[in-house]
Amino acid sequence: MSTESVEGKSNSSGDRGRARSYSFLRVVQPMFNHSIFTSAVSPAAERIRFILGEEDDSPAPPQLFTELDELLAVDGQEMEWKETARWIKFEEKVEQGGERWSKPHVATLSLHSLFELRTCMEKGSIMLDREAASLPQLVEMIVDHQIETGLLKPDLKDKVTYTLLRKHRHQTKKSNLRSLADIGKTVSSASRMFTSPENGSPAMTHRNLTSSSLNDISDKPEKDQLKNKFMKKLPRDAEASNVLVGEVDFLDSPFIAFVRLQQAVMLGALTEVPVPTRFLFILLGPKGKAKSYHEIGRAIATLMSDEVFHDIAYKAKDRQDLIAGIDEFLDEVIVLPPGEWDPAIRIEPPKSLPSSDKRKNMYSGGENVQMNGDTPHDGGHGGGGHADCEELQRTGRFCGGLIKDIKRKAPFFASDFYDALNIQALSAILFIYLATVTNAITFGGLLGDATDNMQGVLESFLGTAVSGAVFCLFAGQPLTILSSTGPVLVFERLLFNFSKDHNFDYLEFRLWIGLWSAFLCLILVATDASFLVQYFTRFTEEGFSSLISFIFIYDAFKKMIKLADYYPINSNFKVGYNTQFSCVCVPPNPVNISVSNDTTLAPEDLQTVSSADMYHNATFDWALLTKKECLKYEGKLVGNNCDFVPDITLMSFILFLGTYTSSMALKKFKTSRYFPTTQNKLISTFRRNLNILIF
Repeated sequence: MSTESVEGKSNSSGDRGRARSYSFLRVVQPMFNHSIFTSAVSPAAERIRFILGEEDDSPAPPQLFTELDELLAVDGQEMEWKETARWIKFEEKVEQGGERWSKPHVATLSLHSLFELRTCMEKGSIMLDREAASLPQLVEMIVDHQIETGLLKPDLKDKVTYTLLRKHRHQTKKSNLRSLADIGKTVSSASRMFTSPENGSPAMTHRNLTSSSLNDISDKPEKDQLKNKFMKKLPRDAEASNVLVGEVDFLDSPFIAFVRLQQAVMLGALTEVPVPTRFLFILLGPKGKAKSYHEIGRAIATLMSDEVFHDIAYKAKDRQDLIAGIDEFLDEVIVLPPGEWDPAIRIEPPKSLPSSDKRKNMYSGGENVQMNGDTPHDGGHGGGGHADCEELQRTGRFCGGLIKDIKRKAPFFASDFYDALNIQALSAILFIYLATVTNAITFGGLLGDATDNMQGVLESFLGTAVSGAVFCLFAGQPLTILSSTGPVLVFERLLFNFSKDHNFDYLEFRLWIGLWSAFLCLILVATDASFLVQYFTRFTEEGFSSLISFIFIYDAFKKMIKLADYYPINSNFKVGYNTQFSCVCVPPNPVNISVSNDTTLAPEDLQTVSSADMYHNATFDWALLTKKECLKYEGKLVGNNCDFVPDITLMSFILFLGTYTSSMALKKFKTSRYFPTTQNKLISTFRRNLNILIF
């Protein structure tokens, strides 16, 4: 922000101070979403509410690894990109001396650097959802965009490209000393690059771009990247955000670009770890402001590690969305007065991280947006932990927790039901209903197979309906779905086998297990035992969820394989050769057996015929038996068409694959161009119901 014009009119230091204050206020005032002189909800807040509140069935944005590289002179030689800091959740700096990393600590930013970053986002190039396969291609795309928009002179293209493609030196335990031969090659290539026009090399050729002194343009990671143990701290689907800042002597104004790629791409040795890059922020500026560039780089890197801005960066559609994300971050910033603390002191990460759900829900929910300073202070010490939940606090009284639950839930009991009367909830209701019904059918059939039909589809339907209705009405949780799951199926199978081995009545045994389970649940409720949940982690839930998912997928493929085995496809069938396909049941010992058409037994009389009678009955026609009856009486099936059932396996596979393929296709229908936005969104919302009903 410049105040030169105002300072020129003021001679005294007081006038200059007031002029700077007025200029500062003019810049700062529109940055904040919430002001006592404006409406309660600003356009920026509305924009963030739209971004974070938009329904999107795509998976959550992956974890970001952010790396800050600065353009520095290495070993007194030419300029190279040197890694100086990195972020996952907290900042880690390269200690002075460049031999080791610091401990993770909370990043402390200057307010001025955040304002400068906001100005960079306003004036620089914003390129979203671009496609690039390599770093040179990406750099060329950025430089061409700057030239097209008038932000960069065409004669500086080669120098900027050469600078951005310099080699990246990462901080690892291993020494990165180069040989004298490599240094010689580097110096010679640099001198050729910046030779004056009089010396015959005004521009950089393609040969210079591919020299050994430049960054590795291969899209494959290097050996040092693959051996980096820091990779263990990142999830498998992590992506990278690279920040490049530095000062050069050939620019008169800053070169600023923020790029988001359509798909994350491996950009060679650009990143310390072999993680594909999704975001790239570049800031090159004139000499003399290296510290400012460094702080702006730390500011954007810290923002990329912030959970709310992280989501906004993935979902932003234009420049204003990113600026609104910076404004939201500024609303949550707490300023410490200078002179009352030492900025050199590093703040240790808290033992329990505050949850960002409160900030996200403030925008994604329907309630009025309340900015920093408007929300009432609660007695908790940070969100996100089980200990903050009032429901998990032990009362120490008989049924004390149950009584408090009733008091808390009573005011909202009715609204939990009538709030669902809208079109969006109708889609969820239909999907949950169909999911529950199909689940009851699936596990009912599996239970029937496991328990010799003592429990089957009908019992599964009845149990799901009764228990679900009672739980929703009396527990006050209409959104909780009760149904059979994988562990229940395993338990029922083991219980049935145990009862069968020890001559127990399975149904009676199962009844007593249910009664004892209900009695133990009442004891847990009466003694407030649910407070122990605060000591649990998500491991148990995720373990059971993984088991249930695996059982569902396994059973689906198992059923398909059984169908293919029991009803094989007749691959040798040819149209016009129908007369050559036959299947006949013959007796096991066809001797002294004659067929009498007058005294043939009818199929309904088979139940009164014993196996011995079948063998010695001379008046019985075996050809009238069905396949199942023939095998029951130890007959033999003769013919080339005995194992063929028309189209059952083929049709099952069509339904199986068609449902899955159609569901995945309709998932992206919301952003397609077939119909207007409203119709696309409606089809995408009801896609599960459409798939199940159609197929």
